[in-house]
Amino acid sequence: MLNLSPADLKTNLLSGLTVALAMVPEAIAFALIAQVSPLTGLYAAFIVSLITSAFGGRPGMISGATGALAVVMVALVVEHGVQYLFATVVLMGLLQLLFAAARLGKFIRMVPHPVMLGFVNGLAIVIFLAQFQHFKVPAADGGTTWMATGPLLLMGGLIALTMAIIYLLPKLTRAVPATLVAIVVTSVLVIGVGIETKTVGDLGSIKGGLPDFAIPAVPMTLETLKIIFPYALILACIGLIESLLTLTLIDAMTDTRGRSNRECAAQGAANVVTGFFGGMGGCAMIGQSMINVNNGALHRLSGIATALFLLSFILFGSALIERIPLAALIGVMFVVSEKTFEWGSFRLFGKVPKPDVFVGLLVAGVTVIADLAIAVIVGVIVSALVFAWQHAKRVRLSSSIAPNGRKIYEVEGTLFFASVTTFAEQFSPSDDPEEVEIDFRGARLMDHSAIEAVNALAERYDRAGKRLTLRHLSPDCVRLLDKAQKMIEVDYKEDPRYYVADDALA
Repeated sequence: MLNLSPADLKTNLLSGLTVALAMVPEAIAFALIAQVSPLTGLYAAFIVSLITSAFGGRPGMISGATGALAVVMVALVVEHGVQYLFATVVLMGLLQLLFAAARLGKFIRMVPHPVMLGFVNGLAIVIFLAQFQHFKVPAADGGTTWMATGPLLLMGGLIALTMAIIYLLPKLTRAVPATLVAIVVTSVLVIGVGIETKTVGDLGSIKGGLPDFAIPAVPMTLETLKIIFPYALILACIGLIESLLTLTLIDAMTDTRGRSNRECAAQGAANVVTGFFGGMGGCAMIGQSMINVNNGALHRLSGIATALFLLSFILFGSALIERIPLAALIGVMFVVSEKTFEWGSFRLFGKVPKPDVFVGLLVAGVTVIADLAIAVIVGVIVSALVFAWQHAKRVRLSSSIAPNGRKIYEVEGTLFFASVTTFAEQFSPSDDPEEVEIDFRGARLMDHSAIEAVNALAERYDRAGKRLTLRHLSPDCVRLLDKAQKMIEVDYKEDPRYYVADDALA
């Protein structure tokens, strides 16, 4: 940070202020979803943003209280109270530290590109739809209803003004973030003219002091652990999935590479601290991260500035911040949603395999109707099944009869759990001649199922009284084969070198 140029310093500080303004209503809304006080969400936003920005693996990424975590927390808070939530957040952070120590962050590389596209598009839709809750007001029956036509149109006009400034100002100047200018101009217009519209203060007061350290007031018993552990595990996984996918997205946008395990450790440490200071925990926020990246703020200073501005709002600026019209912040999030959505993905229809298109649509849909973690897990599983099915169909056998009467089978493709049945069905020991050879030069045996399939085939030929020779197996296959040992012909010059995924090799 000390080596930043004056231009970078200005960019990161102004972007930090912009992101902090956009985080206030989000943090309050997520706190209300989790049925805790607004300050519980704001303290989480401040602490998580500060620690992850200072020590995390992706400079420029913004973390704080998120809706994905809030929807899981609400059941715990309703049933057991907020102190159990704080204890759960501490345990969540400890689990994330364990994941970092085990270096599990690298497994984010296993997420296929169609899943990433679905994740991005699904979250863009979620961000867009989430803004519509601000167009509602309390109803007489205790629920909510849409605003009257006049206030609704007024709010829509202010949103349009905000979005117009964000899109048009960069064509005139980039000296200051267009998002910040849009918020300031819309706020000055509303306050100066005295326009009656919903403001940040309508969501709840943000006035408070410094967060106090306190050990969660829960019984230190095994029964407490049984209550909080399932929630902590789910929250830890959701938090890391959302954070690491956001990290990967920013890597792609900036052509740089973040450090996934370091980010896991920073997220874990941030949540441990947050739990002891009365916060609801958090993870990466894709909307605020996109604001930051689009502003060109790619240094740690931007996230640290965001956290410090948030704290200053709580301590000193609550009266002013609470007067900011929600329309300005909704307009910002609409723009974030539009810029986050991968519009180019529509051009992929007809150009990429249909299963990839299906996976992308599936992940986006599940993200919208369920949550991110479930969507990503479903997407990875479906992608893996599609991959397995496609490779299972690629096992091919050709046979020929040598001059000496020996029948030679040549195997091509990948032999693994999904293809072993097709492989085995193509042999008929009772119909084959007395001498049979299977050549694996063009095949790879990938797992224990493949080894067992070869062993079973060897037994079939042995029972039929036929002589079977196996050629061109990798050395580790030779070691793992049991029943077929006497049938293997080893050629160290010709045999391929690869390793079978099997517990015996672990």
